[in-house]
Amino acid sequence: MKNFLKKLKGDETPLLEVTEAAQEKIQAVIETEEVEVEGLRISIQGRTATAFQYSLGLATEAQEDDIVVEYKNFNVLVDAESASDLKGAVIDYVDDLNSSGFNIENPNTPTWDNPKAQEVQKLIDERINPAVAAHGGQIELLNVEDDAIYIHMGGGCQGCGMANVTLKHGIEAMIQEVFPEIKHVIDTTDHGAGDNPYYSPSKG
Repeated sequence: MKNFLKKLKGDETPLLEVTEAAQEKIQAVIETEEVEVEGLRISIQGRTATAFQYSLGLATEAQEDDIVVEYKNFNVLVDAESASDLKGAVIDYVDDLNSSGFNIENPNTPTWDNPKAQEVQKLIDERINPAVAAHGGQIELLNVEDDAIYIHMGGGCQGCGMANVTLKHGIEAMIQEVFPEIKHVIDTTDHGAGDNPYYSPSKG
């Protein structure tokens, strides 16, 4: 598989940059693993109207389409579909009195090709997510097609016994108040997944 991967040297002009502090932390975490680690994998998992949401974690092997940025002690595996939106990003590690953890500075900003999707995203960011955040939930917009929109319910909304009520009487109502032409709000969430799902996956 690795023969088919596009590789970029960390000392060349890379797709993205990993600071010295982040490299040291990544290497320290890798050294605690009991299995062989290929490197750090990064991808974009979602978006708000103004920022991307990232998935960052160790990977035991690269996927066939990953772009590999090589550093001294490990590789950074960049999800191919996310690559254009990660160009020029900087992965840093911060450890101070106020916060600690990885931080991603990205010069790119998310945009929807569909203007209505951008408007729906703004509504979700400004009104819907602040409302469900009180219960630890988060709504992610996946797509807008004709008179339907597709969402994913995360955090406390995933697997919650009140998820359908939240969808019908909260999310759908707020969206249709602003966009009456939207007839269907479709939840794609696997409510049988998560730590304590109210819904159990069907058997058989």
